[in-house]
Amino acid sequence: MATFISNSPAEIETIGEQIAQKLRAGSVLALVGELGSGKTQFVKGIVAGLGSAAAVTSPTFTLIHEYPGGRLPIYHFDFFRLQDRQSAERLGLEEYFFADGVCLVEWADRFPELIPPSAQWIWFETKSENQRAIRLK
Repeated sequence: MATFISNSPAEIETIGEQIAQKLRAGSVLALVGELGSGKTQFVKGIVAGLGSAAAVTSPTFTLIHEYPGGRLPIYHFDFFRLQDRQSAERLGLEEYFFADGVCLVEWADRFPELIPPSAQWIWFETKSENQRAIRLK
């Protein structure tokens, strides 16, 4: 397990950019952490690291955002507002998880049974107002 410490949103993005270099078609990242812990900032780094210029926002209300234009298509999910497993399944997750892109799932711990066993889990922890710990398993 690797742990990164970030002291700013820009550092979180840089960590995401570095991790993006290792991602391949079919990669799934399961992101876990409280509100404001840096999950969406990390996604911004992944998107930039994969070469997309798309504007990244949390898909809390739309549930899925797709970011084209990079080395791989990116599918960004947010399970925060989903009330039950059936709501998550209706998103067609398997079609995305086993497609040609990279899937980033915020609040993946809400429905861990839906996340593929091959997924990389990443935990975000708020240490102070500016400092975050990012743990990769």
